[in-house]
Amino acid sequence: MDYANAARFLKSYNKIESQLKLLYHERPTQNFTDLVKRCTDRNLTVRRYENELVDYGKLRNAIVHRAGGSELFIANPSIEVVENIEFIEKQLCTPPLLVDVFKVRTIAKVFADKPLLSAVEEFARTEKKSLVVYDHGTAKGMLNTYYVFRLIAERAARGEDVTKFLTETLCGDVLDAELLEKYVLLSSKATVFDAFAAFEERKDIYAVIVTESGRLGEKALLVLTPSDFPAINRWLETYAAKSF
Repeated sequence: MDYANAARFLKSYNKIESQLKLLYHERPTQNFTDLVKRCTDRNLTVRRYENELVDYGKLRNAIVHRAGGSELFIANPSIEVVENIEFIEKQLCTPPLLVDVFKVRTIAKVFADKPLLSAVEEFARTEKKSLVVYDHGTAKGMLNTYYVFRLIAERAARGEDVTKFLTETLCGDVLDAELLEKYVLLSSKATVFDAFAAFEERKDIYAVIVTESGRLGEKALLVLTPSDFPAINRWLETYAAKSF
């Protein structure tokens, strides 16, 4: 009997199991069903296909029989089952990177040695709510419209010259470490699922910033704001649509 389908099924199954073990790195577990359930809170794909994965764990035991230290196929799954587990494997093991999906993106920026007025002008020009502040090629922090408005309002309330404040205060001088807590930094290896999870878990964030290593100081490769969340969601729905 030709067990080509069984071989394909087991290949994807083993890759999925290895990926789940990487996700659940606290302590090893031998039970596939238990592993799936423990990873549902850590990965969107596992959560989305939890029931299918549990069923495939049971199916694997029905397909493969261990004898004399080797594995023997005793059943052959349908092509539909094989294509479905390969589809889940693709999403779990080789998910799309953010930098590949959202390649062409304008990143609003301003320089630390420029007056705060230049940041206000950049907000108006780009209609972005967040700006990356660079100092000699190094990203020093972020400026946000709400934060800048608050600075302006505080000075106006004290009767200070707002125009003077905007023209004589440098962008780098008003950077606030607490403001950075409203941003999530991800590395260039981050996937679309990582961005989705970031916005799902942190409803209060201003943006997701992607840099090479996910650290402040590196050049921003991508900036995604809550307004991009619907596009991320639509992309995932399209990506998750089976072609068979």
